[in-house]
Amino acid sequence: MMLSLDFLAIPLLVAAALVFVSLLAGMFSARLGFSFLLVFLVAGMLLGEDGPGGVVFEDYKLAFWVGNVALAVILLDGGLRTHHSTFRTGLKPALWLATVGVLVSAAITGIAAHWLLGLSWQMALLLGAIVGSTDAAAVFSLLKSSGVRLNERVAATLEIESGMNDPMAVFLTLALIGWIVNAAHGWAPELAWWWPLWSLVLQFGWGVAIGLGAGWGFALLLRRLTLWARPSGGVRALLLTSAGLSVFAFTTWVGGSGFLAVYVFGVLVANRAPQSVTPALSAMDGFAWLSQAAMFLMLGLLVTPTEALRTLWPALGVAAVLMLVARPISVWLCLKPLRFTRHEMAFISWVGLRGAVPIVLAVFPVMAGIEGAKAYTNVALIVVLASLVLQGSTIPWSARRAGVALPDAADTARAREVFGDFEVPGHTRMADLCGFYGWPLTEPGHQSVAEWLTQALERPPVEGDHATLGHAELSVRSMEDGAIVRVGIRLLESPEATAD
Repeated sequence: MMLSLDFLAIPLLVAAALVFVSLLAGMFSARLGFSFLLVFLVAGMLLGEDGPGGVVFEDYKLAFWVGNVALAVILLDGGLRTHHSTFRTGLKPALWLATVGVLVSAAITGIAAHWLLGLSWQMALLLGAIVGSTDAAAVFSLLKSSGVRLNERVAATLEIESGMNDPMAVFLTLALIGWIVNAAHGWAPELAWWWPLWSLVLQFGWGVAIGLGAGWGFALLLRRLTLWARPSGGVRALLLTSAGLSVFAFTTWVGGSGFLAVYVFGVLVANRAPQSVTPALSAMDGFAWLSQAAMFLMLGLLVTPTEALRTLWPALGVAAVLMLVARPISVWLCLKPLRFTRHEMAFISWVGLRGAVPIVLAVFPVMAGIEGAKAYTNVALIVVLASLVLQGSTIPWSARRAGVALPDAADTARAREVFGDFEVPGHTRMADLCGFYGWPLTEPGHQSVAEWLTQALERPPVEGDHATLGHAELSVRSMEDGAIVRVGIRLLESPEATAD
């Protein structure tokens, strides 16, 4: 009797063929403006019990494990591609969005869920926490594949926020689960009022501390290894991935945010050992895509579309409130004091993408044994699909509409449209420029145009920023090391033409 290997061959054939077909379909869908991630999610649902595949999959622990590991790899890859210079403009707004922004979004969405889905206040706020944060996989993937070059302030804010908001989402989810479980057992929640705050401190504190410490040490080790052994790019990527997952696991084990730790680890390693990391980025990109494919396929397999359809319209209402009310209000509250323009805030509001994170977080209450928790995965699925279809497919259009898209270096026509027909060096004296064009004189007279523009903006300048002087618009055309080196000039018929 021969040993049958069908148990290996058939599942492997199905999984590999599914990924292959999904990738091919994703390439075509990307040309139409739809996300690769959407294709993987739909492919998983087609393989599931409601689709032609008919596979019944209810292993929440396995889905939770795969989802967390995949998110860790995606965040590591995103951190490795985040330049330290972007923190100059993106860290402060991203921190506000990753903390206060998530809290406000979760609260407003929870109120909507209470009225639309008829949930109790505790259950409704838990749903708000589950869908309240943006998704790193969706943001990193869709911004990269959109083909749009965003101004540094907007791009850095979106990327850093998505890499740092998971601790707040996890904290809110676990705190509300604890509240619901305690209430079900008749325990007084006020006896443990300090626990959520202490948990939040641990999440952020351990995440940042371990990420920084491990990143500094591994960057030093990687530089030494690359000088001594000269490993290939693939080996370096494996070293980075194994080290990053170790950081993620250890931080989670001690009670910190593994997601925050692995992101900070990636940022520090990439900026302290750039020459050692750069050859590994191509392989890391492959690891990240494999992680996204595995995660979205499994999450699609986990959900049951026919069950989700029972709450379709209320769930779409929750998604609409999240996208059109909760996210814009939270962005306005966090970014208006930092002098973001209304166009920048509108774009950041619209690109608050939801992806795998809400579905992964929806597994938490199921594993905690909360009655009716399966409904969270159904609502999270509809919210994610709505976000990927509506928001993910309109990134290029919305970026151009909001004026946050920068022209490519070779696109001279678009560059003239954005920066104007004329340009001068940043060190040009404003007195000379005003005299030449007949503009009102600025004070002090010896001030350079770069200094005047920085002062007029009242925030760290980035390429594409602009300010009005008389009947002209002056814009930041190029920068080096945080300083303005070239300024574009557009002559206007009237000052009203520049109104936001």
